[in-house]
Amino acid sequence: MSTADLLLHPVRLRIVQAFLGDRALTTTELRAELPDVPPASLYRHIARLVDAGVLGVVSERRVRGAVERTYILRLAAAHIGFGELEKMTVDDHRQAFIAFVAGLLGDFDRYLARGHIDPLRDGVSYNLAGMWLDDEELRDLLRDIARVFEPRLANAPKPGRKRRILGSVLLPGDSGDSGDGGDGGDGGDTEGA
Repeated sequence: MSTADLLLHPVRLRIVQAFLGDRALTTTELRAELPDVPPASLYRHIARLVDAGVLGVVSERRVRGAVERTYILRLAAAHIGFGELEKMTVDDHRQAFIAFVAGLLGDFDRYLARGHIDPLRDGVSYNLAGMWLDDEELRDLLRDIARVFEPRLANAPKPGRKRRILGSVLLPGDSGDSGDGGDGGDGGDTEGA
């Protein structure tokens, strides 16, 4: 099974997402975070991720006669490499993007279901922005984004910190290669909450 096939299954994608932010979780904790996933299905998907090296066991302890394992995400194994990306078909990319968007929709729906939400207080936002960039400006933007995020990705949990999930999508517009604004758009932002 390819890494893409392994990771882009809707349940396995949610399991991987639960570990984002350098978390160590037991199966019991995962069940609490994914209560809509039947336990037998959750255990089966965890086993597949462990077998593939995506999840690693960092500790084991006895709980009422059973062994409770604590898992961590192995980021290097939870990555679809360039070689595999190049081999993906248009339909593979479509399915991957659907799984990505479905994961975001599920996370947002679970946030809304908490009740008493306050997007401003909670730091929730979503937006689209149009930018005119040549290839070098795009590379500069991506380097700038990496410089901003890399130190924060190393943050460990501590009192006062909340785990935040950031999803990003960068797509070429359909305006062609001309820089003359031929699509009639103003390049402005459309922002939600």
